[in-house]
Amino acid sequence: MTNPSICVFCGSRSGKDPAFQTFAEDLGALLAHKNWRLVYGAGDIGLMGAVANATQANGGDTFGVIPVHLLKREVGKVDLTRFIVTENMHERKKVMFMNCDAIIVLPGGAGSLDELFEVLTWRQLGLHDKPILLANVNGYWDALIALINSVIDQGFADASLKDFIQVVDDLATLESTLDAAFS
Repeated sequence: MTNPSICVFCGSRSGKDPAFQTFAEDLGALLAHKNWRLVYGAGDIGLMGAVANATQANGGDTFGVIPVHLLKREVGKVDLTRFIVTENMHERKKVMFMNCDAIIVLPGGAGSLDELFEVLTWRQLGLHDKPILLANVNGYWDALIALINSVIDQGFADASLKDFIQVVDDLATLESTLDAAFS
C-alpha cells in the first residue's frame, strides 16, 4: 500500500495533561515523515489543531472534514490540502471513514468516544477490517479498556471485541503497528 490515509479522532480541546498535546504534535510530524495522509475533523483547536498543524509544518498531506454547524465552534481549518464541509456529524464520520486506511483515537471527549464506538461496531459487524488504534497516552483510556473488559465479562460482547482495538502506549509502538498493517 502506498501513501495510506490515517483517520485521527481526537479532542477539540487539549485536555489537562500536556502529554496529550505533545503526542498529537509528534503524531502529526510522524504522519508527514511517513507520507501518510492525515484525515481528521478539520478543527484548528485542541488536539485536532495540534495534529493538523504539526502535519502541515512537516510538509504532510491533510484532509479535513467538518459539519457546517461546527465551522465556528471548532474553528474550521480552511488551509488544509483538502477541506470538506458536510451537512451533519453522521456525514462527517462517513466521509472520514471512507477516506482512510486506519483509525487512531487520541484522548478526547464524547465526540471521540462516539467516533470510536461507531467504527468499532462496524468492525464487530464485519463491515470493515481497518486497524483501530487506541493511543493510551499516560493511561488516558485505562477506564475505557476496563469498561470494554466488563462488557465482555458480563456477556454483552464476545472476547473477540478486544481483538478489534490495538492499544498503543507510545508513538514508536503506534508506528510499528501501522507499518505492519501496511506491509
